[in-house]
Amino acid sequence: MGYLITIIPALLPLLFSFLFLTRNSHFFPWNWPFFKLIHTAYFKSHLVYNKLTQVLAENNGTILLRTSVLNRVDTLITSDPVNIQHILNSKFSIYPRGSEFQRTFDFLGEAVYIKELDVWKQDKKLINGFYKEPHFHSSIPMIIRHTLQNGLYPVLCDLSNQNQVVDLQVLFNRHMLDSTCLLASGVDLGSVRPGFPKCSLLDAMDDIGEAVFWRTVLPEKIWRLQRWFGFGKEKKMKNACTVFTQTLDNLITLSFTNNNANVFNVLKYYGSVVDREALKANLMTLLFAGRDTSGAILTWFFYLISKNPNSKSKILEEIKSFDSPKGHLFFDLDELKKMVYLHCALYESLRLFPPVASVIRDLTQGDVLPSGHRIESKTKIMLCAYATARMPEIWGDDCEDFKPERWMSEKGEVKHVASHKFLGFGSGPWACPGKEMALLRMKAVTATMLHNFDIDVMEGQSISPNVSALLNLKDGLKAKVSCKW
Repeated sequence: MGYLITIIPALLPLLFSFLFLTRNSHFFPWNWPFFKLIHTAYFKSHLVYNKLTQVLAENNGTILLRTSVLNRVDTLITSDPVNIQHILNSKFSIYPRGSEFQRTFDFLGEAVYIKELDVWKQDKKLINGFYKEPHFHSSIPMIIRHTLQNGLYPVLCDLSNQNQVVDLQVLFNRHMLDSTCLLASGVDLGSVRPGFPKCSLLDAMDDIGEAVFWRTVLPEKIWRLQRWFGFGKEKKMKNACTVFTQTLDNLITLSFTNNNANVFNVLKYYGSVVDREALKANLMTLLFAGRDTSGAILTWFFYLISKNPNSKSKILEEIKSFDSPKGHLFFDLDELKKMVYLHCALYESLRLFPPVASVIRDLTQGDVLPSGHRIESKTKIMLCAYATARMPEIWGDDCEDFKPERWMSEKGEVKHVASHKFLGFGSGPWACPGKEMALLRMKAVTATMLHNFDIDVMEGQSISPNVSALLNLKDGLKAKVSCKW
């Protein structure tokens, strides 16, 4: 969405002139998708995805914006699952992430995430091999137990004893960072402890995330100028990358000097086949992916169940059915896999508020989409997962509602929905390889919290999506925590 915002300032004079010239014309521009989006993106940016969903629905799920007169590139936006299947699966080779994407994420260096398609295909085999490792699967419950026992549970007890308000988004981001760091290096950062100790890596990740967002919003010449002269967000980016690199060097050293044979992690898996710089780049990518996406989903989950008490009651009943003792921590994988309704509720949270609300692609050659749209080479493609999740044709007339039951089959199992209709974990060759692990970690957190604590989301706080690369909550989510026992 940031791509649209970049052209708004340049368009305002044109817009007002056009309005004046056509004010008595039946071609009034507010009937045009382009002008509808500009108004909302500029004046009500927190509603931009809702407006985009509306405009797409009015245009059969696809709009082609002729923006090339301004920046030499047209923009096609679609929520049509058939088009998404075509772009991300059937013809994914001509819809790469593109050179602009690589320049935006150039701080990731040799990370697989930003490599060209041919090189990426080779590295993908190595990534998939990690997630198929028996040692990986046996390490998951150990990591979950460690982070719950040493971090989340004692922190929640302390918050209850102190009668303090906590920002759940901050809590979940810290927890997921500790958990991901353990998986990556075998080292616990310890950022989830009573009082929330200062963690330089957390601050660095926040600064990098903010700078990346502004790289997608500002013209490339502007942010490159900032980097050249060392001011603005790019100055913070440079300092943050230095902190991040130093932390990664320390983690790699600690991991390789740790002789505990029972610890299986990414660094030990990659260590013999990838050089140190590539290790750091891929570790950085993993830490961002493991922290930000799961942290956002968990925050939206607790907000949604606070507004849907019936669904919350069903989740509590499911957890209660395990007859677990006071203070029980849910880390047993067989136990977690049996929590079907909780699984459905997390999926529903992910559907309504996908962390990656839009997916950007380039086009390397001309193509015709299944919707009939003919698009030229270098057209900017935006796939709107947020709008796809609100299509009555897929999800029914109640698609705006939080309804975990829509994921439940008649047999009481989780329904399968094709990935081009549910983009929560991506689709096609770029689909998330850590999907199952992510769900298990989130189920462990939510089940442990709801079993042992009352989580009361504070009334009266502002709830709106953040206009950034990640669809989290703009002002976080404040809640009171009370121990049940």
